[in-house]
Amino acid sequence: MSNYYLLDDPILLQYAFYPRDEVSPCPEYAFDINVPVDEDIEVSCRFFMSDSSYPTLLFFHGNGEVASDYDGIAPYFFKLAQVNLVVAEFRGYGASSGLPSFAALVADAHPLYGAVAAELSARDYNESLWLMGRSMGSVAALELAYHYPEDIKGLIIESGFMCAARIARRLGIPIEEPELELLEDECLQKALGIKIPALIIHGDKDSLVPVVEAYNLEKELGSEKKELLLIPGAEHNTVMMLGLEQYFAAIRDFVRDKK
Repeated sequence: MSNYYLLDDPILLQYAFYPRDEVSPCPEYAFDINVPVDEDIEVSCRFFMSDSSYPTLLFFHGNGEVASDYDGIAPYFFKLAQVNLVVAEFRGYGASSGLPSFAALVADAHPLYGAVAAELSARDYNESLWLMGRSMGSVAALELAYHYPEDIKGLIIESGFMCAARIARRLGIPIEEPELELLEDECLQKALGIKIPALIIHGDKDSLVPVVEAYNLEKELGSEKKELLLIPGAEHNTVMMLGLEQYFAAIRDFVRDKK
């Protein structure tokens, strides 16, 4: 069991998660599945599929986002990165039921991964699966990268961090220091244990998750092959927009190189 439950104080959760229940009809190139993760709780995944021969990114979105937000973004992944995209939500976001928490974010990643892999196989898609976590989604992506090194080809972290405890400390959120240290140690050991290839993308003007987190992640990941791409002038939510060509070229080249 992960020590991330230490951050699940009701007051902290009010600061940490911003769930939205917005759901759009699927575009013609997408379909949804709901994955049971707990008793009477399901988490939704939207599959944006362009080409059955493409590898697939299992993508954990950022805070305040939902799968529907990627309806118009997914074609960029198709055209510029040549990958399919599966966006997994958090509890309480989009079409997903339940309430979000850090413990659930970590625990739910496992059944979500299993369901996505099974769906790709059942539909006869290329089963080459990659992980991507943006911002808060990096928590889930790092969890899976650590636990499934034989099955996952590579890890991409965008605007993310090694441990949410560091972000909580920086924001001055009232949490007991011993608890923060316990969680930070767990996250560090997990990062050191990740050996699959990794790509880190970050804006050099990010004021929410400072660029030092990207440098720390590059240093602390145990991956032998790891790359860091900084997008000049980009804030936390403008990395893709300001670095469009670099962003998708880096993903395309990373996936191609690590096939």
